Amino acid sequence: MLFKIFLTFFKIGAFTIGGGYAMIPMIKREICERHGWISEEEFWDGLAAAQSCPGSIAVNISIYSGYHVRGKTGMLVAVLGTILPSTLAILAIAMLFQRYAEAELVRKAFTALKPAVVALIAVPLIQMAQKSGLNLKNAWFPLSIAVLVGLVHITPVYLILITILYAIWEKRK
Repeated sequence: MLFKIFLTFFKIGAFTIGGGYAMIPMIKREICERHGWISEEEFWDGLAAAQSCPGSIAVNISIYSGYHVRGKTGMLVAVLGTILPSTLAILAIAMLFQRYAEAELVRKAFTALKPAVVALIAVPLIQMAQKSGLNLKNAWFPLSIAVLVGLVHITPVYLILITILYAIWEKRK
């Protein structure tokens, strides 16, 4: 089982371009649908927890998933599987970068990947919006947060704290 966890997360780490958010659909498909290790509801709960913690979301969700499946050992194996491919890739790129960075083919390849990465990030965003009950009445809130972070450059930490305080205040009503 541990080797299966490692291979699953190694595959996710190796074949997902675009960082943590781009990995979310593949992680969900592998651990919920393909292997049935956790339910979809548990996955979304784990994703919410992973987003609330500092660090890479891919590592955080692998920690949650690995721990859920096989405890501390499963957690370590899942994290290793997640980070090993990118660590090896970064080492290889670092060794080759100076020689090939200016090559026209390399620049074109990186330019071509940009739209794919945007799409890979958009998929979990849409799925999370659907699962959270986002509609026309409440869409103003995440859009306001996006504007404050993206355009006004307010740190998300303050907005998260304000949101938590607001939720506590609303619950007391």
